[in-house]
Amino acid sequence: MNTLYKAIIVSVLLGMTAPALADMLSSSNIPLDSPIYLYLEKLSGMGLIRSDSRGLKPFSRAEAARLTVEATETYRSSASHGDASAAVAKAMLKELKSQLARELALYNNDTRARLFDATPVLSARLRYVYLDGTPRSYERQANDPGNDGVFGIGQGLRPRNPYPSPVQHHGSEGTPLLENNEGTVYSRGHNAEFRVAGEAYISRYAVGLFEPQLLYGSERHRSVATLNRAYVKLGGGALELEVGRDSTWMGLGQRGAITLSNNARNLDMLKLSSPEPFTVSWLSWLGDMKYMFLVSRLDHTVTNGKERQPYYYAVKLISKPSDNLEIGFNLGKQAGGTGLNNSLQQYVNGILGGTSADNSNGMAGFELRYRAPWLRNTEFYAEFSGEDTASFWPIVESYLAGFYIPMLTSDGRNDLRFEYFRGNNILYTSSTMPQGYLYHDLPLGHAQGGATEDFFVRYSHWLGVKNNIALDYSYTTRGNFGGLPGQAVEQKHAGRVSVTVPLFERIEAQLLYGVEGIRNVNLVLGQHRTNQLMKLELRYNY
Repeated sequence: MNTLYKAIIVSVLLGMTAPALADMLSSSNIPLDSPIYLYLEKLSGMGLIRSDSRGLKPFSRAEAARLTVEATETYRSSASHGDASAAVAKAMLKELKSQLARELALYNNDTRARLFDATPVLSARLRYVYLDGTPRSYERQANDPGNDGVFGIGQGLRPRNPYPSPVQHHGSEGTPLLENNEGTVYSRGHNAEFRVAGEAYISRYAVGLFEPQLLYGSERHRSVATLNRAYVKLGGGALELEVGRDSTWMGLGQRGAITLSNNARNLDMLKLSSPEPFTVSWLSWLGDMKYMFLVSRLDHTVTNGKERQPYYYAVKLISKPSDNLEIGFNLGKQAGGTGLNNSLQQYVNGILGGTSADNSNGMAGFELRYRAPWLRNTEFYAEFSGEDTASFWPIVESYLAGFYIPMLTSDGRNDLRFEYFRGNNILYTSSTMPQGYLYHDLPLGHAQGGATEDFFVRYSHWLGVKNNIALDYSYTTRGNFGGLPGQAVEQKHAGRVSVTVPLFERIEAQLLYGVEGIRNVNLVLGQHRTNQLMKLELRYNY
């Protein structure tokens, strides 16, 4: 049995059997586009939160409440309320207390929870999008040289392939200039979208959430109603079961995540996790821990005459050996299903290792986040991911790395982020699963796809807790490595500006404009394109 996977399974079982928190509270998950994440991240940057982990989202509302209590207590007991950033911190804490009122009222007092409780309209979003442009296609071949080492060192862990030995990439980028949108793709021209979410509770033990979505596109003059999120959750604290459709983000990046993001449509899943951190006494040196294990099933596809509908499972394990250090492990895998040998032995091979004889395709890797208190709590993070394994090591490597400066100025009103992504030549491709690592034609992981290099920088200025101006720029290339004869290097320069303003007590508006120029679109020499996008949305939070 592969040593790496032994460690994963043991760790997850430890988490699942760890004692639940004494004050367990079941609560719904916070949408990944909620400003609550920005508030908590900013408060952490001010030194008011130390027990946070970033590598697994969404946060439950109970976990966000726990972090809010920590920030409030630190603020009250320290001299920070006299700092230049005090006004920003105080305003964000006030807003968090407003949006998390139920969970904060029941914090450490969950026996007071009503037998039945409901919030018919927890959140709502009305969005208008105008798109002048078309998405890039990820349908292309890339060279696979083989002969891999580890961390770019050594060779021979995988056989050298004779040149050219192409692999086939599939999929699309979805909507230009608007990645990570839970599988919602806007068409050219005018688009309108409406989402509304409601929730109901049974005491402190169970919660259900329902979020339908209505989408209209002028290009085809049609409206489509779908279910964006809908689930039931039982438990909380160190052990929670979730069944239904929901978003999941595994990784430290903001621009993207290698293993699993909300770029594709939300998965229909069964998930076991610890929404709040826990400790195991005889593993106290690992510090606070979190885990997640989910099972789902992907699309039914026929590619190159091969019919597939694989199962999908993902594992996440987080350890915080100190306040300023977070270590994570990610695993995502397609296995079995239609068109493959589904014997028990094949499933065992697929679950426990990466062999040439199993019925699976997946990736695994490690991540690290370090917070430097002496640099105004600047954070450095990195992820290493392998598409295959050789003995212990993940090989066929992809990387994501970046830094985040939450206190670019002492008043806390300015922050800066830089992020780099390099997707291996064969990232998200597979001979066993020829459609690749996709769901509804979009990458399950990083929105920019495989055989790609991406640079991203974002600056944000806070005029108030609900008044934010952000600028970002990205430079993306395809074909500068892994290229084949006849392919040109595709280069994309993209910029966006967004402004968020409060309208009423619980309603805010956001306006975003983005433009990008692409040379050699889809690696075709001389094919150039300019895309533009405008987004206007109104958001309501209960």
